[in-house]
Amino acid sequence: MAATEDNLLKNIISHAKEYGFIFPSSEIYDGLSAVYDYGQNGAELKNNIKEYWWKFMTMLNDNIVGIDSAIFMHPTIWKASGHVDAFNDPMVDNKDSKKRYRADVLVEDAIAKLQDKIDKEVEKAAKRFENFDKAMFVSTNARVLEYQKKIDEANARLKDAMNSSNMEAMKQLIIDLEVTDPISGTKNWTDVRQFNLMFSTEMGSVAEDANKIYLRPETAQGIFVNFLNVQKTGRMKIPFGIAQIGKAFRNEIVARQFIFRMREFEQMEMQFFVKPGKEMKWYEFWKEKRLKWHQALGLGNNNYRYHDHLNLAHYANAACDIQFNFPMGFKELEGIHSRTDFDLKSHEKYSGKKLQYFDSEDNQNYIPYVVETSVGLDRMFLSILSAAYQEEKLEDGSDRVVLRLPAALAPNKVAILPLMKKDGLPEKAMEILNHLKFDFRCFYEEKDAIGKRYRRQDAIGTPYCVTVDHQTLEDNTVTLRHRDTMKQDRVEIEQLKNIIQDSVSLASLLKKI
Repeated sequence: MAATEDNLLKNIISHAKEYGFIFPSSEIYDGLSAVYDYGQNGAELKNNIKEYWWKFMTMLNDNIVGIDSAIFMHPTIWKASGHVDAFNDPMVDNKDSKKRYRADVLVEDAIAKLQDKIDKEVEKAAKRFENFDKAMFVSTNARVLEYQKKIDEANARLKDAMNSSNMEAMKQLIIDLEVTDPISGTKNWTDVRQFNLMFSTEMGSVAEDANKIYLRPETAQGIFVNFLNVQKTGRMKIPFGIAQIGKAFRNEIVARQFIFRMREFEQMEMQFFVKPGKEMKWYEFWKEKRLKWHQALGLGNNNYRYHDHLNLAHYANAACDIQFNFPMGFKELEGIHSRTDFDLKSHEKYSGKKLQYFDSEDNQNYIPYVVETSVGLDRMFLSILSAAYQEEKLEDGSDRVVLRLPAALAPNKVAILPLMKKDGLPEKAMEILNHLKFDFRCFYEEKDAIGKRYRRQDAIGTPYCVTVDHQTLEDNTVTLRHRDTMKQDRVEIEQLKNIIQDSVSLASLLKKI
């Protein structure tokens, strides 16, 4: 019953709706494209992810504090940050399918296909030769060398086109790589055009007095403009970080792949302020630290990889992504960027206010450099959901769908299930629920056969089920069922809290980092 790569994402989307994780927004009005609502289980999972990130940043690092800045900000901020002039995506349309795409993504996908051809050549050769030397093969095989030459040339041309905003060169690169539309299969492309991604609105009591402002396209600028406020009131010393979780908005023209790319999304960002010249040391530090944070979830280390940026943003001197193996392949999950002093220096220029730090050890003022870690909360949600979703064929021939969520992140930690709706079992189950609910998020259910209830809890991702039966009334023991193994243990009610606590606490995850 295992899902293929083609239908896995569809199955996850269907499962997420059926079990209260994610709903299409405004569904009774036929929905709103690329906007989603989180249901009762989705909201709990999302909040648990936030807490995992927030505690890692602000509790495990004594030099990082958190803030919550406003969504509405002074419009000049976005001029200073470069968003007004440079926050654009190169867009191209296929004339036959009428679909619009990001031109740089089409090119990157075409380059990835060339790399796949190299990997297949290497794999075939490795099977043919017993003492296979990969480095020797790659450096001497004519076909591989030709593919690598095309990759290097395409990467260089992409970088030049993006840096110079040369849309004609971008169009020519698409033509030369023979990029075809995945829907129509044709190469009938329009010219490439730049499209600004910011949502604008107006602020004012009457239309005539209204001022144009923007919904923030990222949360980082709220940190930068509060740099001195936090540094002075928190008596922070370099190096230190400011963390924030919040909504951001981008008018994505090409928004697809479920919650991977949306117009309204949430970010978890941390800006780490360092002494100029020390940024690369901290850049490498946070690359390693953030990867360990992801891997602690136990979703499989092979599902993560680094991807260095060839085309750096205007503010960066180094950048990489932590990519995750989503159902649609390896895609960006988190970005780590060395932003230099661009942001603070630019805000100092546009605001006329000094944004410098006095270093008492060196007796000098300077504008700090910044290392950023930025993870999309919705993408994080999708990575966990897609890795946890499993379709199984059991030994008895039956099927089950189980969400093997990290126990600490599961919406409900334990389900309390009376075997029957009589003989005092519901009352005893409620007694246990009232005993546990101050420590764990619990779920109570007494409808349907116990097997069906187990399956529902498996599908939601509940790590433990506690079954109350007639023996419970005699000796105060219950059946504790484990989600992943379906193993059932007979335990005393007084032991439940300690048994569950050991695996469902966030501390169990944080200690792995």
